[in-house]
Amino acid sequence: MDTNRARTVLTAGVRALGLALLSLYGSLALFVLTLVSLVLIPVGLGLVTTPWVLTAVRAHADRRRLLGAQWCGVRIPPAYRAVPSGARPWTRTFRLLGDPATWRDLRWLPVDMTAGFVTALLPAALVFYPLEGFALAFGLWRVFTDGTYVGWWYGFVPVGGQGSALLAGVLGVALLVASYFLTPALLRVHFLLTRSVLAPGQGELAERVRVLTETRRDAVDSSAAELRRIERDLHDGAQARLVAMGMDLGTIEALIEKNPAKARELLARARQSSAEALGELRDLVRGIHPPVLAERGLGDAVRALALRMPVPTEVGVDFGGGRADAPVESAAYFAVSEVLTNAVKHSGADRMWVDMRYGEGLLRISVTDNGGGGAVVGAGSGLSGVERRLGTFDGVLAVSSPAGGPTVVTMEIPCALS
Repeated sequence: MDTNRARTVLTAGVRALGLALLSLYGSLALFVLTLVSLVLIPVGLGLVTTPWVLTAVRAHADRRRLLGAQWCGVRIPPAYRAVPSGARPWTRTFRLLGDPATWRDLRWLPVDMTAGFVTALLPAALVFYPLEGFALAFGLWRVFTDGTYVGWWYGFVPVGGQGSALLAGVLGVALLVASYFLTPALLRVHFLLTRSVLAPGQGELAERVRVLTETRRDAVDSSAAELRRIERDLHDGAQARLVAMGMDLGTIEALIEKNPAKARELLARARQSSAEALGELRDLVRGIHPPVLAERGLGDAVRALALRMPVPTEVGVDFGGGRADAPVESAAYFAVSEVLTNAVKHSGADRMWVDMRYGEGLLRISVTDNGGGGAVVGAGSGLSGVERRLGTFDGVLAVSSPAGGPTVVTMEIPCALS
């Protein structure tokens, strides 16, 4: 007998036994808690408890995904929609309940505590049930009978004496041999069943393609609009000043001997025009991609942006020393810039705060102002443009802006730091 194979079979049996207990008790407990929490939503208490319960359900499902990948190579892709961490309880509740992946998790719980329990228990039984047959063959049968009646059943073998106990031992050997060949495969069946329920369906994949197509179109439209803006700014600003400066230099060349005083006046104006053209070019470059963003990263770029705001703005950064990819940093920077500009123009705030953190694969940014509130994401709103910009990177935007303030704009972008 191959010792490595035997070790693999024994390990699979132990794992299957643990999964059987987890499927029965873990999924049952979470299923009951979820039902109770959903029932309590109309009375308000469920708005507080449901996010916690659904988060626990997701963690339970994610744990099964991890075990499936590690133990049997069965990969079950998660497809959860991001929920802003700073959102209010009712916002988190309805965002979670609006996620199709949440309902897949909830459908999986009763499947896991029934069929999942059986598919996990079967490979465990093949490994450990033979031990009972061996114990009966070696004399345990005497605990249940004196040999004059059937005192115990082992599988389909009625144990009533030493002879039937030996048959139980033979059945145990057969089960042990079967476990040698079947246990790892049967454990894989458990995870294949899990994948059949938890994996996203074709309808959701089609919706994902639609969203990606829409965000790509928005990105293309935004790029085209940005190019038109750059062309317009160059034409109306720096280019016009450079043309005027060239004309002044031509006039200076003609007047330098005939009218030196006028030539000096035009020369000073040309110098002023060159300085203004240079300033406009710098502003244009800063609007395309701020040099400080490329050189020092998102944190320092937002700090520099805050210094230029007419309203006092505090910035907190906790990235752990890493940096996101340049397109992500650029999108985050201009999103923050747009939100701060909107707050300055429309909120009436006299103080603003920006908090930027990274954790769990998400770049989280919250912009808060103490203005009058009333900000919404809708057609024509600057926040709609921010939402489209973030959508290009699968990011999300949430706004909490009750009448009277404060306004909190939360942004999350999935990314990795380097």
